[in-house]
Amino acid sequence: MNYLQTDIDGPLILEPRVFGDNRGYFFESFSRGDFEAHAGPVHFVQDNESWSARRGVLRGMHFQKGEAAQAKLLRVVRGRVLDVAVDIRPGSPTFGKYVTVELSGENKRQFFIPRGFAHGFLVLEDDTIFQYKCDNYYAPEAEGSFLWSDPTIAIDWGISPEAVILSAKDARAPLFRDVFKDAADSL
Repeated sequence: MNYLQTDIDGPLILEPRVFGDNRGYFFESFSRGDFEAHAGPVHFVQDNESWSARRGVLRGMHFQKGEAAQAKLLRVVRGRVLDVAVDIRPGSPTFGKYVTVELSGENKRQFFIPRGFAHGFLVLEDDTIFQYKCDNYYAPEAEGSFLWSDPTIAIDWGISPEAVILSAKDARAPLFRDVFKDAADSL
């Protein structure tokens, strides 16, 4: 596995070694020892999967607060997404900055996002299956979010707002500044 640093300290892009022949392919998608040598100790406790029928589905920007914060290891089994992590660690030199990576069934890349980041993704192909591991159980009472199109963060999703398909909950998410009142003043 090749581990690539991003422009923000913490998130990593993982590129597996894929072995293919006329039967198909094989790759190791996770090895705890190798992973922890690059990302530090993480104990994953939950695996999740989402399916999106159509291009343009956008899920985000989500995070878990406090003790319920989650680190995630994300990948696409089928299809393609633009995956986004936003630094929400108050006091971090990159607070409010984001990093993106394209994940696809074809490139088999994975994206590790440590605790202290909001996460979202835009589906770039119909019939996309997205999987991720979490190091903490989902806690609805600790759920947080901010608007995917927040002007303070200004994520370049590469799609017109009219083409985005959102859940009702994501469409009414608050602005970043309203969620992170004190820390956002530094932006």
